[in-house]
Formats: sequence, structure tokens, C-alpha cells
Amino acid sequence: MHELSIATAIVEQAERLARADGADRVSAVTVRVGELAGVVPDALHFAFEVARDGTALAGARLEVEAVPALAWCGGCAEEFAVGMPPFFWCPHCDRPSQELRSGRELEITGVEA
Repeated sequence: MHELSIATAIVEQAERLARADGADRVSAVTVRVGELAGVVPDALHFAFEVARDGTALAGARLEVEAVPALAWCGGCAEEFAVGMPPFFWCPHCDRPSQELRSGRELEITGVEA
């Protein structure tokens, strides 16, 4: 379960950000997780609960913002959902797409003290 190492990294980074702002506790962390990032949100929530114990995030909640996988078709200038498993073929003009616009994100977007 690689979500535990991801959750541990989130906790460590959130602690650093909170301390840099002069806070000693964190009440919430918001992360963006792309559909193609290979992270299972339920597993990440569980791992976060384990990783936060004994830290400045003890009792903090994890808010996960799911980011859909979207591709861009240069042929017809349309954006479309790639889906899961990913399919990079434009449903509008029936051509392959070469540009993934979103879906691989894994980033902290907010830390609330």
C-alpha cells in the first residue's frame, strides 16, 4: 500500500508548512489527486489517519479533491475525458490524442491551522 508513504509525506510537508506559518497544529489538509495518479482515495484516507497520529496533524481531516483525466485533441480542438482505464482516442473526431491536460496531479493545495 504505497498510500501510506504518500500520507506520511503529506503529514510531514503539512507540518513544515504549518510551522513556517507559526502554527503548532493543523486541522485540515487539502490535496488534489488525479484520476491517473495511481492513488486510491479511500486507502489514502485510511493511511492518513495512521500517519497523523503523534504529529501536529493528530485529529486533522484530509480533504481529497479528485481531478478527472482530460486530454486535448489538436485535430478538432476539443477536450475530452480519458476515463479509467485511460483511452486517448478523441470521441469527437476519432483521432488519437497526444496531450494529457490533467489527471496526474498529486499535490497539497491547502493546510488549515
